[in-house]
Amino acid sequence: MTVLTMGSTIVLPPLQKEFAGTALGRLRSLWFVHVILACTIPFTGSISPNLLRALTHLFGMDVNRRRFYAFMGSGKLPWNRLWSALCNMIPEPETDGRLVLALDDFINPTVGKKVFGASHIFDHAATKYPWAQCVTSIGLVKRIKGRWACIPLAHRFYLPNTELAAQRENMKVRGKTPDFRTKLEQSVSMIAMLTAHFSGMSIRTVCDSWFGNKGLFAPDRKLMGEHFHLLSRLRANIVLYAMPQQREAGLLGRNQKYGERLGSAAEVAAMRKGEAASLYVFLYGKQREVVASSIVVMLTTLRCPVRVVFVYRRSQWVALFTTDLSLSIEQMIECYGARWKIESGFKKIKQDPVTHIF
Repeated sequence: MTVLTMGSTIVLPPLQKEFAGTALGRLRSLWFVHVILACTIPFTGSISPNLLRALTHLFGMDVNRRRFYAFMGSGKLPWNRLWSALCNMIPEPETDGRLVLALDDFINPTVGKKVFGASHIFDHAATKYPWAQCVTSIGLVKRIKGRWACIPLAHRFYLPNTELAAQRENMKVRGKTPDFRTKLEQSVSMIAMLTAHFSGMSIRTVCDSWFGNKGLFAPDRKLMGEHFHLLSRLRANIVLYAMPQQREAGLLGRNQKYGERLGSAAEVAAMRKGEAASLYVFLYGKQREVVASSIVVMLTTLRCPVRVVFVYRRSQWVALFTTDLSLSIEQMIECYGARWKIESGFKKIKQDPVTHIF
């Protein structure tokens, strides 16, 4: 018996075409689409033994147990072509004329000592070093049926340099130890890949303060120019500068790069609290009232003008910044709030142990 939903009849056949036309390729494509279907069935837990039971008992397939587990851990599936095909099937990926991407990383705790990429990774939330995989992920943030959603587009396993230097077997890819790459370098490579795929589209990357710095902004701005923009959270100790004044004609010297020093983000937030106004923003599924103020300043870390929005709560405040000066206060807050959808996706991945394989 084969179970096909309306969505699967549209999505799965194009994916099958990305596999090789050989007998082995056709077998892999058949197993691939049925594993995807098994993951979507509500009563099937997305762990390998349950998926195998679904293939044999629900779909009536003759599956060799040993070959199935080899397939689930195979490094020969055409993932690059599969991801490209999925990207092509996204209808109207732009939001307000730009491609909005959410960028973050997460850790996936595990117990197997031979699990690929697993090592003792520091967990900032729990302040300990669990045995886990660390994954850098990027997704498309888009409003679907009135609510924000994050569609996964790419991911990279972060392999610590100390583990690579030690020649750990679970760090090797096809028997070879890969070169070390930082999370920022992985992020830049993923954005470059999506830039090549979505050619001609402007990109706005939304991330937290760890990624929102020159290490991400400079390489992508060099690659895409003014088509790349960053929206992130501002650290409290970052120093803000006023916009430089234009030099009068006829005066000697060069133009100023930065205006007067305004102070740290915390100091400027305190000074501008009296100028904050109440606004209504679509945030976390409904219209909410927020109190915020905005200012355009220069950042020495990015060496470009940015719009900073201070959002005030009862006893705290949050500062957001973007290099896209055309964004309004409401758009900045709403877009950064939509970034939380990638965190929801991480929770789903951790609950379904098999999903990290894909």
